[in-house]
Amino acid sequence: MTFSTIEHDAVDAASAVARLKRLKTIAWAVDGAFRIPGTKFRFGLNSVIGATPAAGDVVLAGISLYIVNEARKMGLPKEKIGRMLANIGVEAAAGAVPLIGTLFDMGFKANLRNIAIIEQHLGVAPTAKRWI
Repeated sequence: MTFSTIEHDAVDAASAVARLKRLKTIAWAVDGAFRIPGTKFRFGLNSVIGATPAAGDVVLAGISLYIVNEARKMGLPKEKIGRMLANIGVEAAAGAVPLIGTLFDMGFKANLRNIAIIEQHLGVAPTAKRWI
C-alpha cells in the first residue's frame, strides 16, 4: 500500500505508519501525558509550557505547526490541513487569555484533534482520545 504526497512521491505504508506513530507521541506529550489522579482527565506539556507568557505560546505553536507540516508531507488535502490550522488557531486564541486560556487548552487538545484528522485520512483506526 502506498500513499501519495504533495511532492508526488510514493510514501510506503510502513513509512506513513512510522511517521504517524512519531506524531502521536509528540501530540500525546503535548496534550495528554499527565492524568489527574482519581479522574480520567488528562493534560500535557501544553498546559505547563503555555503558562509561560508569550514564549510558551510560541514554542507550542511551533510544535503544532510541525505536526501540520508532517501531515502536509503525508498528502493530506488542503481542506484537512485547513481544519488542522483552524484547531491550532482556536487553541492559540483561547490560550492567549490568562488562566482561562490554560484551562481551555487542557480540554481542547488541538494536537490530538489533528492526529485524529490524519488517522481518518489514512484510514487508521483512531487511537487519540480526549477527556474533558
